[in-house]
This record gives sequence, structure tokens and C-alpha cells, in this order.
Amino acid sequence: MKKLFITAAIATMFSLTAFADGGKKPSTEASEKNVTLAALNQFKSDFKSADNVLWTVTPSCQKVSFVDNNKDYTAFYSLSGDYLGVTQDVAYTTLAASVRTKIAKNYQGYKISDVIKYDTRNIEEPVVYFVAVKNDASEIVLKVTDDNNISYFKRVK
Repeated sequence: MKKLFITAAIATMFSLTAFADGGKKPSTEASEKNVTLAALNQFKSDFKSADNVLWTVTPSCQKVSFVDNNKDYTAFYSLSGDYLGVTQDVAYTTLAASVRTKIAKNYQGYKISDVIKYDTRNIEEPVVYFVAVKNDASEIVLKVTDDNNISYFKRVK
């Protein structure tokens, strides 16, 4: 559930909305039914060895969940098929030690619940990390940029 919130928060950066599939797992062919040819071709070019591909098309984006090299990913494409980015769950230790120290200092009493890497392939901000921290009263998402800058991103609870 938390990962859905974080993924939705990431998609919000592009004013996108992620919708759950209600627990239904359509076949790959059925899930590709409403996907643009541009997004399908771009995905097949970007992720040649992807398995367990499942597309979801919303009014504002095309999202594809898949497995590549035994790791789960979710990629986002615009409605016209342009690549927006890919997310992946990563370990907290992936973050620089200085970032972990700052988070521990500035968010005392919070526990790390999830860390998601978001890769845009954009030269200006190629990779950002979203770190969900929570305590008994709240859960917030922090954004960590490639220059190790930490900022508040969104309150989840």
C-alpha cells in the first residue's frame, strides 16, 4: 500500500494519476490493448529483456510494471508515448552515508519504510530517490536528488 502511495506521489510530479487494477491481472496482450504504439515501441527498445509486462493506461499516462533481471520496475510514458521515467524499490543503504546521516538527524523518531529510485534519464535531474519516513502520527515522503539534497516532497498520512 505504501509503495502505491509513493508511486502515485512520483507520478504527481507530472500531474499523472496512477490507478490500481482492482486486483485483476489481465494478460499482457489485453493490457496492451489501449497502449499507444509509440509507448510500446519505446518500451520494447528501452527494456528488451522485460518479463511479466503489465500495462495500465489512465486518462493522463501509460504505466507499465515489469520484471527485468529479477528486479521489479514500473515505467511511465506520456499519452503520446514519450518516456517519463522508471521506478525501482531500492535498499536504504543505496543512499549516500551523508544523506542517511541527515535524515536520521532531521527526522528523529521516524523509521524508513520505503526507498524508491526514480530514473528520468534527464541530464538536469537524472535520478532522484523518494524516501518514505513514518512515525506513529504521520508518514511523509522526502526527495533526495543526485547532489544529495534532501527536501520535503509530500505528506502521505
